[in-house]
Formats: sequence, structure tokens, C-alpha cells
Amino acid sequence: MNDEILPYIGVTLSTIFFVVDPFAAVPLFIAMTQGDSDGKRRRMAMRACLTMGIVLLVMGFAGQYIFKLFGVTLPAFRIAGGILLLLLALDMVRAEPSRTRSSPEEAQEGAAKPDVAIIPLAIPMLAGPGSMASVMVLAAEAKDWRYYLVIVGAVIVTVVASYFILRSTRIIERVLRQTGLNILNRIMGMILCAIAVQFIMLGVGELLPGLMGPGSK
Repeated sequence: MNDEILPYIGVTLSTIFFVVDPFAAVPLFIAMTQGDSDGKRRRMAMRACLTMGIVLLVMGFAGQYIFKLFGVTLPAFRIAGGILLLLLALDMVRAEPSRTRSSPEEAQEGAAKPDVAIIPLAIPMLAGPGSMASVMVLAAEAKDWRYYLVIVGAVIVTVVASYFILRSTRIIERVLRQTGLNILNRIMGMILCAIAVQFIMLGVGELLPGLMGPGSK
């Protein structure tokens, strides 16, 4: 059983962290908090990351009921989530802002707000459609309570890491600069591409026998 859960830990942690991608929020967070004190920026980062964690956990554990409510099968949602992740990953590889994460209009509106912690920082920049779909798929694949603990642990690790990244945005931008952030996003995008393709392949593999009928081989 350990041979089954160990790969699940790696896939779960990498998927959640890479799709949340707090590094992509660094330039936007700096732009939206111009003129704010360091204390206020830390408080906004804390609230944003806590909100992101709560949203992802709620969506993850409510996913199976959402599937039943709309009559959506796990393979179909896995394919849809994989396509969404693939679009996000391709934008990361091209080092372009992804509209699946947030739009320029949302970023512009956020820059004019006195507090950007919940909207648009937590939702949809950190907890966007891609991260919600990923957690829902991972939770639906959980076989027992240990797998759910892995998801909770991965979300907590992502929340903590995202907080320290956001509270250190000025240092990160000064050290890595835009070129370094782009390189980091491209690497994370490549890994996320592979995870997205895996989601799609698993979904298609599960759907094909049903589509081809019981008599097919």
C-alpha cells in the first residue's frame, strides 16, 4: 500500500503547488500593494493564503457531491480539469499571464482596491479554476483517509509556502528579477503540462470502454 500512496503524495503536492503558482502572483501583488506598509502587505498575504487554503479544501471535499448534483462523472471532469491545467501550463511555459487565473480587468480593479487579500489575490489568482479542479480530481481519487490526509497536508504546505513567498515579494523580485521569475514559471509549467496530460489520458482511458460499449475489447 505504501507503494501506492508514495507516488500519490508526490503528485498531489506538486500538482497543488504548481497550479496555485504563488510566484506568478509576485509581480501582481507588488503592483496592487504599491504604497502599502510592510505590515499591511503581510496581513493581506496571510488572509489571502488562508482563504486560498479554505477554498481548496472545501471544493476538494465537496467535489463528489458537486459531481452527483450535476451528473458529471469523474473521468469527464478529469479530462476537463486536464484541459484547463494544460491551458494554464502552456501560458506558464510561454511566460504569459494566464486568463484562466485572472484577467487584466481583475488585476486593474485590484490595484484600485484598498485591500486585495480576498479578491483578486486569493480568488481567482491563487485559488482559481485550475487549482479548484485539481483538488476536486485528487480528492475524488482518494481511496481512504490517508489519501485525504495527503491532500490536506499538501494544501497546508502550499498555504505556508505561498505566504512566505508573498511576504518576501520585494526580495524575490530583486534577486530573481523578471527573467528569473519567467524561467521558474517555465520549469513549473513544463511539469504541470505533464500532469495535465496524465489527467487527460486517465480520463480518456476510463471513458473509452463505456463509450465503446460492453461488447468492445
